[in-house]
Amino acid sequence: MSKNKLADELSIAYKTEMNGYGFYKHAAEMTKDEHGKNVFNHLASEELEHIDVITGIIASLKGSGTWKGYKEAKEAGAVVRGTKALAIFPDENELIKKLKKNPSDEGAIAVAIESEEHAVAFYDRMLRDEAETPEQKVFLTNLLEMEKGHLKLLRWEHEALLKDGFWCDFMEFSVEKESR
Repeated sequence: MSKNKLADELSIAYKTEMNGYGFYKHAAEMTKDEHGKNVFNHLASEELEHIDVITGIIASLKGSGTWKGYKEAKEAGAVVRGTKALAIFPDENELIKKLKKNPSDEGAIAVAIESEEHAVAFYDRMLRDEAETPEQKVFLTNLLEMEKGHLKLLRWEHEALLKDGFWCDFMEFSVEKESR
């Protein structure tokens, strides 16, 4: 795949991660339960990491045409993000629009699960169909596994919410360890 085509695909991923970040921040604000707020804030921070990594890779592909490693791309993307404000437009965010149809903790979890399922499918397709080099495969595998970790966390929270009517009062695992 050409570097321009790959940069275009990653631009789609960037927009998706931006929408996810905006959604998770919004969901954290509207969720009633403190644990739920923490879960959404944690997911928002991971979306920021994805934004940084993707920004770093896109900048590298468009600049020198080279592929950076995950850590290098994250650092480069964080520098770029630090120079400008994140453009979050809630009225244009499809995830937030979906949440407005059912503005509840359950609605937030349902929208988040659907979003993460799409992210898993997107990165899985890119990994299978578009990644050519070992570096690209490692990078996309990292993102895919993180999205799978998000999905797992959200499904556990959904089960806890439906079964008991409240969020889990403690984490039985570390999201950071599970998603890396």
